[in-house]
Amino acid sequence: KSDYEKQIRNLKDEIAVLSAEKSTLQGRSSRSRSPSPDPCSRSHSRSRSRSRSGSPSAIMKIRTPSPNRSKLSSVARKAALLSRFSDAYSQARLDAQCLLRRCIDKAETVQRIIYIATVEAFHVAKMAFRHFKIRVRKSLTPSYVGSNDFENAVSDYIICHLDLYDAQSSVNDVIRAMNINPKISFPPEVDFCLLSDFIREICCIAFAMQALEPPLDIAFGADGEVFNDYKYRRSYDSDFTAPLVLYHVWPALMENDCVIMKGEAVTRRGAFISRSRSPSPIRCGLPRF
Repeated sequence: KSDYEKQIRNLKDEIAVLSAEKSTLQGRSSRSRSPSPDPCSRSHSRSRSRSRSGSPSAIMKIRTPSPNRSKLSSVARKAALLSRFSDAYSQARLDAQCLLRRCIDKAETVQRIIYIATVEAFHVAKMAFRHFKIRVRKSLTPSYVGSNDFENAVSDYIICHLDLYDAQSSVNDVIRAMNINPKISFPPEVDFCLLSDFIREICCIAFAMQALEPPLDIAFGADGEVFNDYKYRRSYDSDFTAPLVLYHVWPALMENDCVIMKGEAVTRRGAFISRSRSPSPIRCGLPRF
């Protein structure tokens, strides 16, 4: 009964928060429809805002965090991110595969590239989140000297300003890491800039997942590890009696030590006895700079 009542209270809180958010958005919409007497000053204001959008302290001067967004429960934000991660697996991953298959005939190579891109995106996004949190803490410290609410203020600010994340910088870092990854970089069969949209989406998901309590992360996976039915599903073309993972297709999503979304792996017998990589002369995509 206590759990039921707690769920009811949480739902009521979320409804109240969403109602307040709706009112705020309607107010913004009505203001945006009102004509401006000076379009030049409006343009100047927009450019000035963009020029200061890189630093948390600058943003604090020109806008205050939305109290409604910060109060959205971790459960609601987690559910939305799990849905995005699931969509990335079921749709964005397949779109990326289609792009790569124009350049690479071997399905294994395509799947390896996408898996490595996903793993690198999580790694880079987590590092970016740590640096962002450090900057936020430095910016808020003068305002919360001696306050017990400092950590809550940092968390609320981050949740309200996830849009400050420089996703393009992370995409560039992921592509650089992929270019030197020995499993996929020699020979350079495809320009990984083709996957920029896919990498950006994974980076944004991973970055936002770090703002959850507790944060979400992907499981570590290694070729040749014992297949774990708790973490992974076998791909349709797997040998379902093979005990070892040949390669991973999609990572498992973890909350602490618990799997909350299974990944996908390929298992085959005898695959590690005499495997050799067959180089492909085909290269396509955007030119590297």
